[in-house]
Amino acid sequence: MQSKQILTLDDVKKIAAAAETEATLNKWCVTIAIVDDGGHLLWLQRLDGAAPISSHIAPAKAKTAALGRRESKVYEDIINNGRFSFITAPTLEGMLEGGVPIVINGQCLGAIGVSGVKSTEDVQIAKAGLVAIGA
Repeated sequence: MQSKQILTLDDVKKIAAAAETEATLNKWCVTIAIVDDGGHLLWLQRLDGAAPISSHIAPAKAKTAALGRRESKVYEDIINNGRFSFITAPTLEGMLEGGVPIVINGQCLGAIGVSGVKSTEDVQIAKAGLVAIGA
C-alpha cells in the first residue's frame, strides 16, 4: 500500500494568503481557486473588483492543472498549435494559461487556478502561492 501527501487547510490558507498578497501588491483584481489532486474545490476567493466570470474560470484552470498534473498552458498551446480536436477532451474546461499544479516531492497534491488579469500575471499570482508552502 502506498501513502500520499494531501493538502491541509493550513496549507491552503498559506497558498491563498500568498497569492492574494501578490495580486494586491500589483493591484490585480482576480479570483483564486485551489483544488485537491482530484480537482475538487478547496478554496475560492474572488477579490474585490474581479469580474464575476473569473469565479468560473479560475476553478476550471485549477482542475485542469490538477488532473493533468501540469500547467494548464500546456493544453492551450496544444490547441493553439492546431490540434483543435483537443477542445472536446472530456471534463477539461480550463484549457487556458493560469492553472499551476502543486507538486511536492514529485507528487501532485492539487493545483492553483487564477483568473482576472493577463494569463502570465495569473501564473505569477499562482506561483507566489506555491512559494508559500515550499513547492
